[in-house]
Amino acid sequence: MTNAGNILIIDDEVQIRRLLEITLSANGYKVSEASTGKEGIALAASLQPVLIILDLGLPDTEGLDIIKTLREWYRKPIIILSVRNSEEDIVKALDNGANDYLTKPFRTGELLARIRVAIRQSQGISDNPILEFGSLTVDLTNHTARKNNEIIKLTSTEFSLLALLAKNEGRVLTHQYILKEVWGMGYIEQTQYLRVFIAQLRKKLEDDPAKPRLFNTESGIGYRFGY
Repeated sequence: MTNAGNILIIDDEVQIRRLLEITLSANGYKVSEASTGKEGIALAASLQPVLIILDLGLPDTEGLDIIKTLREWYRKPIIILSVRNSEEDIVKALDNGANDYLTKPFRTGELLARIRVAIRQSQGISDNPILEFGSLTVDLTNHTARKNNEIIKLTSTEFSLLALLAKNEGRVLTHQYILKEVWGMGYIEQTQYLRVFIAQLRKKLEDDPAKPRLFNTESGIGYRFGY
């Protein structure tokens, strides 16, 4: 299999690093490893990996501080892989710059899928003015959405919300981030706005609004767009 890029694992658990190394190598990725935050930051700077998998519970540095340090210069995806599973920890990680968050124990198939989406997004796929998701087409230039090649009437706010989610396909966006981007800082606590508009988009764009496949809820955290 051709090399799919270098992935850096920052995790102090030897068994986890070994499992990830076997899994990622078998799928064409080159793997680098660090057991501390300091070592991980140094390797990230020298290797410029296509993606970083980061554990929050490292022996020398708090995971959130590592994310903040990396985000001063590192623009590629960071996926958190941690035993911490509280909504507060997940929201803080995402709001501080992580692209995605999986809790241990994890399914390797799901991790690989999240990695593929994150890398695809970082390579500029979302810069394409025409985004396609099955029977749904989102035209960012003309501010239109088509379902089965028929234009779906959306309000300006509905389209702004759809565009934000579509450009971040596969990434978990927190309630606060979405509200800030679509409505402004004054609305970051108004999660009811978001619920109403997500329900409207599901009704207009999902095949079965009761069983959404595009507008996925991450309970207590936010939403993830994409199949």
